[in-house]
Amino acid sequence: MRKLALSDDILMQVEKPARYIGNEVNSIIKDADSVALRYAICFPDVYEIGMSNLAIQILYEQFNRRDDVWCERVFSPWPDLHKVMKEKSILLFGLESQEAIRDFDFIGMTMQYEMCYTNILQIIDLAGLPLLAADRTDDMPIVMSGGPCSYNPEPIADFFDIIYIGEGETSYDALFDLYIKMKKSGSYSRKEFLHKASVIPGIYVPTLYEPEYNADGTLTSFKPVYDDVPSTVERQVVVDMDDTAYPMKPVVPHVQAIQDRVTLEIMRGCIRGCRFCQAGMIYRPKRERSLETLENYAVEMLKNSGHEEISLSSLSSSDYSHLPELLDFLIEQCDRDKVNISLPSLRIDNFSLDVMSKVQDVRKSSITFAPEAGSQRMRDVINKGLSHDDIINGSRDAFLGGWNKVKLYFMLGLPTETEEDMRAIPELGDEIAMLYYDTIPKVQRQGRCQVTMSTSFFVPKPFTPFQWARMYEKEEYLHRAKIVNDHMKEMLNKKSLRYQWHQADVTVLEGIFARGDRRIAQVIMRAYELGCFFDAWGEYFDLAKWEQAFADCGVDGDFYIMRERPEDELFPWDFIDCKVSKKFLLREWHNAKAAKVTKNCKEGCAGCGAAVFKTGVCTTH
Repeated sequence: MRKLALSDDILMQVEKPARYIGNEVNSIIKDADSVALRYAICFPDVYEIGMSNLAIQILYEQFNRRDDVWCERVFSPWPDLHKVMKEKSILLFGLESQEAIRDFDFIGMTMQYEMCYTNILQIIDLAGLPLLAADRTDDMPIVMSGGPCSYNPEPIADFFDIIYIGEGETSYDALFDLYIKMKKSGSYSRKEFLHKASVIPGIYVPTLYEPEYNADGTLTSFKPVYDDVPSTVERQVVVDMDDTAYPMKPVVPHVQAIQDRVTLEIMRGCIRGCRFCQAGMIYRPKRERSLETLENYAVEMLKNSGHEEISLSSLSSSDYSHLPELLDFLIEQCDRDKVNISLPSLRIDNFSLDVMSKVQDVRKSSITFAPEAGSQRMRDVINKGLSHDDIINGSRDAFLGGWNKVKLYFMLGLPTETEEDMRAIPELGDEIAMLYYDTIPKVQRQGRCQVTMSTSFFVPKPFTPFQWARMYEKEEYLHRAKIVNDHMKEMLNKKSLRYQWHQADVTVLEGIFARGDRRIAQVIMRAYELGCFFDAWGEYFDLAKWEQAFADCGVDGDFYIMRERPEDELFPWDFIDCKVSKKFLLREWHNAKAAKVTKNCKEGCAGCGAAVFKTGVCTTH
């Protein structure tokens, strides 16, 4: 019988002990002695967040399809258990076997958000390993990462042996085959394995590359240390979305997850070209799953999980070619089984009254739109592709469909933003609220209209046209939020309006991590030593400790964010070939400054470079 890694006494001391016991429905148990490779797939955040991550589920399914691999799940222990594990020298363990991951072959993390960087060190530390990759020996697991944050891996490069660039379904088999072959032949050494792995497409081995810096702190060069190591690492892309692993039997969490539902990924990529959006660039080109495949997935996943909700996952679900047919199928299925359908943030211009009314028949909730900017000028700067009429007509359709609660997402601090652009945010919210009262007769209203406006503060991410843009100090972000908030109080329908904004100090730190180089790693390590982890959680974020870490390391965070980058500057991430060319991104940066709109991929190819993959929208338009 499987023995739990934590005693009953410890489990009774900590919050939500079910996070740590494993044995959930659909979890995969194998005989450790019958596999050649053990992989700990880690999400550097709490169980409820990690169990909602689709990438974890996909890789868990993919790896465990191999008879010679056993993949187990690991999540960051909550601070209460972290304290106990440190005090009692308990090593971090896999949920399935309850055995220490220090004895596994690989520890892999998916990096979805920069503010989880100290949790990387928490996992490595609790696993009983040196924090720095350079200090690890042959008898220790290979520590690797992937995910969207890997598109600038440099701030965390010192902690990882391998960083995977691209979509995980493509190169892992080659990596595992190489490792197993070397182990079986007796020729394995950490150094030799990493050297050979570096030539596998999408595999970046940080220790095999050296940065050099100019006197002003900018990069002079970034080169491999051996001639046979590629000078660039190419992003990996799934060509056929129907020919991939997918979690048909998703693990059902013991503790209610943030996304406690079946997730149906209908496509990857996006045609829109929003200039702030990293995902819209790094997941190009847009590729769809077939309607038949999605119908089969939905039926099987609902049957195998018992979930009462299904969500469509993509960057812009409105652009899925067969959305009406898919919704017709799901509504019929879900109505019969009393399952709710959750639609993600949708584009207002494509959102039809017909679709809304069909989903309404199953169950109603608030509806979310993302105009991103209040003024038309600002929407043109970011290439959102939404007109004022699109927003108003889409909102009217939503109200006619029975909704009276609307959530609107915006950004503050975008390039070229003026006070007029800021004030346009509550003005647009007020206009939408007024539209509700003008459109819906009083006798038909289901209570007061509620328009909730949320603003995040803009972070210029790598591989976007805005990667050259600057950021601002936290006081300036808060000043801009105050302009919006004060102006909202002057609106005619202010009782129908709500406004909330993101933490400014967290945004500044996120920007440093997103745009930093290897010199940031020492700051992250120092912050962890000072007690920083779970920085994405407001109650645990400690700005004073981060300020101390920067001071202790002699690193000026402002260098990375408070300046507009020269067009010829070498970026820390330029060694990655994302297949979206720097020339295209620079052209879009110029278009942004001129508030010039670029057509979406369906309307005409803009020559971004993604056509090299010969798949998806690039082959049909």
